[in-house]
Amino acid sequence: MAAIPIPHEQTVALVRELGGPVEFVDDYPVKKPGLDEVLAKVLCTGVCQSDLHTRAGTASGPDGKPITAIKLPHIGGHEGVGRIVALGSGLPERDPSIYLGALVGIRFSSRICRRCSYCLGGQEQYCQGVGDFKPTNHLHHEDGAFQEYVCLDAGYLTLLPQDVDPVAAAPTLCAGLTAYKAVKNAEIKVGDFLAVVGAGGGLGGYAVQYGLACGARVIGIDTGEQKKELVTSWGAQFLDFRTTTDLVAEVQSMTNGGADAVVVAAGHSAAFAQAASMLKIGGVMCCIGIPPGGGKIETPVSEIVIKGLKIKGNLVGNLKECLEAVEMVRTGLVKPKTYIRPFRDLPAVYEELEKGDIAGRVVLNIGEDPGPNIR
Repeated sequence: MAAIPIPHEQTVALVRELGGPVEFVDDYPVKKPGLDEVLAKVLCTGVCQSDLHTRAGTASGPDGKPITAIKLPHIGGHEGVGRIVALGSGLPERDPSIYLGALVGIRFSSRICRRCSYCLGGQEQYCQGVGDFKPTNHLHHEDGAFQEYVCLDAGYLTLLPQDVDPVAAAPTLCAGLTAYKAVKNAEIKVGDFLAVVGAGGGLGGYAVQYGLACGARVIGIDTGEQKKELVTSWGAQFLDFRTTTDLVAEVQSMTNGGADAVVVAAGHSAAFAQAASMLKIGGVMCCIGIPPGGGKIETPVSEIVIKGLKIKGNLVGNLKECLEAVEMVRTGLVKPKTYIRPFRDLPAVYEELEKGDIAGRVVLNIGEDPGPNIR
């Protein structure tokens, strides 16, 4: 077994103020794990639209106003995979399931109370805390995966299978989990029609594949030849929203009256405008992309009432659902389209995300994998 030297300083991608640039700092201190914490060496991380909006100061809260209660300086990243390289005091004796060399996820949720009604009900992503305890996440409150080392709460640790591919697992921890949760909430049955708006993006690609894995007939909606090739390669049909004259009518025609479910995975308001109108009577619309400013659904209330439509929101998923989503990737049932890029490409990746130029998901290479044999 090999001993891993832990440096005192590391490289991080730092944002000093909302709307400010990404700055790479090479002498940022490496934290030591405290009581009931572990220190993980970050191997890789996906880049999420939420990271982009948080950095820019345009991330939307439930009231549609920008979220400004963000830790500054800010280190983003909530789709990371790392190896445990140090354990907090007394942890090996208290919990032998957590060990050096274990593969772990750095997810959206970082610390939860495990006592509120949401935590007790298996919806800990909505944790409200109890007493003076407030839940935290790696998007707004704690430093995330855009750094070489990160401290994680051992009490809510995402222990990953040792044989999973870290590059495939990383974006599954947020994009994949969110899409998986949406497909579950869409109440899909074998043979149902599922339309995915934003099908060629990081979120949408997962929704297409999880839908197909559930036996749905999937129609992917996006634009451009690159995204068409990607979506059809998975076995879904494709509609280009730029070249289709009447998107709603076309979906209704292809599905003999409307889709059973629609998942809206795009982060632009226009994607939500008519999505509910693609549904048949009793259909389900699941929203997972969040546009800046909150966005609007422009479906007439009369249509929602008369057709008995259901509209559901999805904020990632719980830990159990995360591991289910990862397992489908580990076994090859779902194969995310990923592009490995150097850590310092993050500013360029943000620009490409803003333009909608990425078909699939970018994964940043943060550090070399020391392997599981650590002492």
